[in-house]
Amino acid sequence: MIKFIINVRYFIWKERVNMATNSSVSVKKLIEKMNLKTLTPELDVEALKIKQPDINRTALQLAGYYEHFETSRVQIIGFVEHSYTEKLSDDVKRERFEELLKNEDTPCYIFCRDLIPSDIFVETAKKHNCAVLVTSKATSSFMAEIIRWLNVQLAPCISVHGVLVDVFGEGILITGESGIGKSEAALELVKRGHRLVSDDVVTIRKVSDDTLVGSAPDVTKHLIELRGIGIVDVKALYGVSCVRDTQSIDLVIRLEEWDKDREYDRLGLEEEYTEYLGNKVVCHNIPIRPGRNLAIICESAAVNHRQKKMGYNAAQELYSRVQSQLSKKE
Repeated sequence: MIKFIINVRYFIWKERVNMATNSSVSVKKLIEKMNLKTLTPELDVEALKIKQPDINRTALQLAGYYEHFETSRVQIIGFVEHSYTEKLSDDVKRERFEELLKNEDTPCYIFCRDLIPSDIFVETAKKHNCAVLVTSKATSSFMAEIIRWLNVQLAPCISVHGVLVDVFGEGILITGESGIGKSEAALELVKRGHRLVSDDVVTIRKVSDDTLVGSAPDVTKHLIELRGIGIVDVKALYGVSCVRDTQSIDLVIRLEEWDKDREYDRLGLEEEYTEYLGNKVVCHNIPIRPGRNLAIICESAAVNHRQKKMGYNAAQELYSRVQSQLSKKE
């Protein structure tokens, strides 16, 4: 049993390291996600890696201008670019395509609107180990979709110890020392109709300057560890409606042992924040004491946070009432 626990911890640690060092996504994964057709099945698309989320719409390069050409990006060919290349002679095509593909760091070229490139382009791409793909989607909409997907896949990433739960649409990251009751609180929230994202290890990605998205490692997805009981499969016991794969992190609840000498916030006029990957997230420090229902506290925190985002602050309302009463007495 001890050996099994050590192995589980090792796999979790290994996944943390892989997540932290992951800076690429394979072309094979892109093909599967975007439902692309490949014209170069001979190439090993698993080995071809995309290392940056930016893309390039190849245009001036087809006319022979190669200054500031980012060859390491995914390259997109639309209707206008394809029409231009079709008017070129075979000798010019060979020259231009050779110049485009000679660096061998371009992961793939994607032709939109089901456009089929010339045989010269395909042969040159095979020669330089560059995948040639085709999509039926319009160029602009496909570019927006692939940029959004790559920004998530290649976003800065860290792993933290905690539990991530979707409560009334708000992503709550519950943190605290080991054994303080994070998993038990998450299980109670699941029983009350909310959804589990991850237990024990939460992978956090910075998809934009104001958005953090959390998910679970594959090893622990949909599982909760309860001391004294063991591993609980939330998806199997409570159904698929009680789990989800990803969730934005809107609020952090930090559980801590009750300290009678510490002064805790009782009004909430000023927000406290914690920082992940440079993004600040509202954080509440919740003291733990026998008789306090953590699930209800988490629900109340989620609803209150949602209400604040919609423009109503109960603490400010109380402050206004007190000020109004004091002004009347004067």
